[in-house]
Amino acid sequence: MHHLQCILRAQRSLRWGRSASGSWLLLRTCRARSSLPGTACPSAEGQQEDGVQKHFSSRLATGPTFQHFLRSATVPQEELASPDVEDPPPYLTVDELLGRQRKVYLETYGCQMNVNDTEIAWSILQKSGYLRTSNLQEADVILLVTCSIREKAEQTIWNRLHQLKVLKTKRPHSRVPLKIGILGCMAERLKEEILSREKMVDILAGPDAYRDLPRLLAVADSGQQACNVLLSLDETYADVMPVQTSPSATSAFVSIMRGCDNMCSYCIVPFTRGRERSRPVATILEEVRKLSGQGLKEVTLLGQNVNSFRDISEVQFNNAVSTNLSRGFSTNYKTKQGGLRFAHLLDQVSRIDPEMRIRFTSPHPKDFPDEVLQLIRERDNICKQIHLPAQSGSSRVLEAMRRGYSREAYVELIHHIREFIPGVSLSSDFIAGFCGETEEDHLQTVSLLQEVQYNMGFLFSYSMRQKTRAYHRLKDDVPEEVKLRRLEELITVFREEATKANKNSVGRTQLVLVEGLSKRSATDLCGRNDGNLKVIFPDVEMEDGTNSELRVRAQPGDYVLVKITSASSQTLKGHVLCRTTLKDASAYC
Repeated sequence: MHHLQCILRAQRSLRWGRSASGSWLLLRTCRARSSLPGTACPSAEGQQEDGVQKHFSSRLATGPTFQHFLRSATVPQEELASPDVEDPPPYLTVDELLGRQRKVYLETYGCQMNVNDTEIAWSILQKSGYLRTSNLQEADVILLVTCSIREKAEQTIWNRLHQLKVLKTKRPHSRVPLKIGILGCMAERLKEEILSREKMVDILAGPDAYRDLPRLLAVADSGQQACNVLLSLDETYADVMPVQTSPSATSAFVSIMRGCDNMCSYCIVPFTRGRERSRPVATILEEVRKLSGQGLKEVTLLGQNVNSFRDISEVQFNNAVSTNLSRGFSTNYKTKQGGLRFAHLLDQVSRIDPEMRIRFTSPHPKDFPDEVLQLIRERDNICKQIHLPAQSGSSRVLEAMRRGYSREAYVELIHHIREFIPGVSLSSDFIAGFCGETEEDHLQTVSLLQEVQYNMGFLFSYSMRQKTRAYHRLKDDVPEEVKLRRLEELITVFREEATKANKNSVGRTQLVLVEGLSKRSATDLCGRNDGNLKVIFPDVEMEDGTNSELRVRAQPGDYVLVKITSASSQTLKGHVLCRTTLKDASAYC
């Protein structure tokens, strides 16, 4: 009977959380303890044993059956319903998991994935009874969603923690104690250092542990530091509907996959966000439909390697069809087979709402088969803008980076895309001063910027990250001052070439999605064109394209036609012609 009582305790743990490994260990521990001489789980009276056995039998009857472990099996409808709050772990009560109207302040750093992660984290906390605040002073919980891609990004967080330490120290005793948490990539990468160096940090949650936030905060309420940075092979938050952080937003991010398998030698992402796994297509389509129903006019599909999307949740699509790569490109991993690919998803998403723009980021140049390019060319609501991270213009450096292509293959892809999609807007990423980069390598990157003439660019100096292949096998031998000098040269050349490329838009009419007032002028409006460039134009009355007798002023979420009059490396300016629809605009643009 002692075995049974131990198993009951373990069973409660098995019902909590997504990882069964810890609970299985607990079960094995109980068995081991009961077999040792002089040690046993607590005994009970004989009368209580019968009740415990009945309780165990009833819980066993309502638990999972063999059918639950068959991937293609259909779960009976009566078993689909589940309570909003699962059984708590043995050391917490249901009430302790609830937010009890405490106010949460969320601060986001880094990439678009972190913006989406913030919305996911808030969705989970909201369901647990927390409230959202935009006022730091009235917050009971402060959560920083962090980035680890470069050292500067991490230093920003360390500085912010010093500022928050003052806020926590001066907290009035009449209020509940302030809790501070680190979420995302930095929590995953620097877990031990954060917990030992900053005692004022109460919780750490990695990118795959946001579901655990209510439990982590409950543990922190007891005065302990709480941490969950376990990476998952299957977590995609497919069943979590992100809560839009800005109610007046005209666009939204939709995460379609997480993690990365490319293992570029400079990149920390596979170590902070884990292996690639894609959401089921059906859940993505459902989320986009909801966003369309809310009136949003633009959706950006997100992923660390978004165009390598591969939904393998449906058995009937797990065939032997291999991945189609761009010509001249290779992978650092074995070719993947089966599943629904990015072209299928892009096709389905673009059909949901013809008046909703579709973008995607960040792709890898290797995953641009012709079927994806053809969809971009044919569908009016798929933006004619492609991000093609090059990282370097030197084939030698690209090989050291393990990018899977040469400069020649990359340039050939650029030409192919421009032939396929006339007028396409291109953007890219570049790293200055990677391990072993010579002056000749640098000049080849400069010449690539001049040859391609990107419309937009994101350029940074190299920052070595622990755990990466470069950290273990290469030497960070380019002096910091040389990195910065090369970066400045790349930025200067990029701006010169982007200005030339953007000036091709002068005199043309472009469709612009209005976002709101310009930050620099209360009399101007700001929006983005199909190529994702910022467009500034006067806030004046205009003709309504659907009713020529009606005069209107543009509002956030409106499509307007703007004739471009000037251009710089980052911005277009023009005067507004009329309000229109995405469908009707194709006749003018």
